Amino acid sequence: MSERLDHLAGRTVIVGSGLAGLMTALTLAPDPSVIVTRAALGTQTSSAWAQGGIAASIGADDSAALHLADTLAAGDGLCDRTVAAGIIAEAPAAIAALEQAGARFDRNAAGEFSLGLEAAHNRRRIVHAEGDGSGAAIIAALVRAVAQTPAISVREGFEARRILMDGDEVAGLLCATADGAAILPTGKVVLATGGIGGLYDATTNPLGNFGQGIALAARAGADLADMEFVQFHPTALDSRRRPLALVSEAVRGEGALLVNERGERFMARIPGAELAPRDVVARAISAEIARGGKVFLDARDALGSRFATRFPVIAALCGEAGIDPAKDFIPVRPAVHYHMGGVATDANGRSSVPGLWVTGEAASTGLHGANRLASNSLLEAAVMGMRAARDIAGMPAPTGSPFQSERLPASPDASLVRPIVSRHLGVLRNRGAVQDATAALLPLAESDGPAADPAIVALLIAVFAGLRMESRGAHARTDFPLKLADAQRRRMHLSQALEIARATPPYALARSA
Repeated sequence: MSERLDHLAGRTVIVGSGLAGLMTALTLAPDPSVIVTRAALGTQTSSAWAQGGIAASIGADDSAALHLADTLAAGDGLCDRTVAAGIIAEAPAAIAALEQAGARFDRNAAGEFSLGLEAAHNRRRIVHAEGDGSGAAIIAALVRAVAQTPAISVREGFEARRILMDGDEVAGLLCATADGAAILPTGKVVLATGGIGGLYDATTNPLGNFGQGIALAARAGADLADMEFVQFHPTALDSRRRPLALVSEAVRGEGALLVNERGERFMARIPGAELAPRDVVARAISAEIARGGKVFLDARDALGSRFATRFPVIAALCGEAGIDPAKDFIPVRPAVHYHMGGVATDANGRSSVPGLWVTGEAASTGLHGANRLASNSLLEAAVMGMRAARDIAGMPAPTGSPFQSERLPASPDASLVRPIVSRHLGVLRNRGAVQDATAALLPLAESDGPAADPAIVALLIAVFAGLRMESRGAHARTDFPLKLADAQRRRMHLSQALEIARATPPYALARSA
């Protein structure tokens, strides 16, 4: 039997408590909202683990035009220029809003922002908080702000399982709780559920993040976009820790070099060298590992004894693995870090489903194109959370249709999906691998079992990857190594993806046998 939480009826329901979700709720206030989150507020979110900071063109030698140019270059021809320009222009306002909410960013002795440099940026424009602990510091400040905002109700231990529909409109949210099923009647849902790293063995994301928001929206009939573009961070700390610890791009921004086991600086021959876009660096490191080699970051000359002061979190993670970055090479490998694809939205976070908004990494706005520029993720989360809130505030407040009881779907489990995705949908792809992934994932996606939701997200990645017969940004195919002259973003529904999967060999051949 499902419990109806009628005392919360009609409030905007926000799923997720990372930067995008928290900013949505805070910007909505004093309009009432409900944040539902599986874990404690602000924990188990990629935002809290972010080391780099927020990209914002606020330096004396910088401008929104320069920031946009770097974003478009990294996006490899697939950014939505209008959307990207708009989000980037709002960066100073987002920084100001975060400070007003309690975030404290690092400043120099003159009181100016201490701006960091990261790969593919041509200016120092990364705003930090507590050095490489930016995400944790920002999220902690926003959690405190939420606790002090009476308009925001928080439901911890609530896992969103289904969006409930009345025809083609949102009418409620079905959640699993410690006491069973709970229904939040509402006509306004915001998905801010983060990324898809939990679908892979090697990831820097919380392991429970398998793309829940994408699965929820896909089942509700929303358009999905650019699902093939999975960004692998080039330099995760190669250790036994799971998820893998991140070694921020800012380390390379401070001058650290990439070398192989022979001491060769293999990036030196590539334009941009260590500060080339992430897709370029990830492919180069993958090639070194594929030949049986090993890859290291050498920060000894660039930072030496200053490493622990500039990057205290990374230094501690290295110490945990028995590495002193002031004296030792840091072993690194690519790991899934960010998903450029997701639920297709407009410039205000609206999906194609009436009453459903999506913000942060779960969305595909067009800002990132085929490859996200470093530190544009927290920027997008903050700006789009604010925009979605302003958009929602101007909408009427339907309460959703009455529901008597709803069957609670199985608790999602990505363990059956993870080996398939890790093997076939990694940094380098080809037709055979994508087809094998599709064939293995389709039965799981069509089942009612715990693997169904993770398999839906993974299948969408495979189908989109099979249709993009070129190499661009974070999508690299060894059988199509060149870029098409005129590439476009792609959108489709889950129903379309399922039909394509059913017609894809070897699954189609097996069905006809």
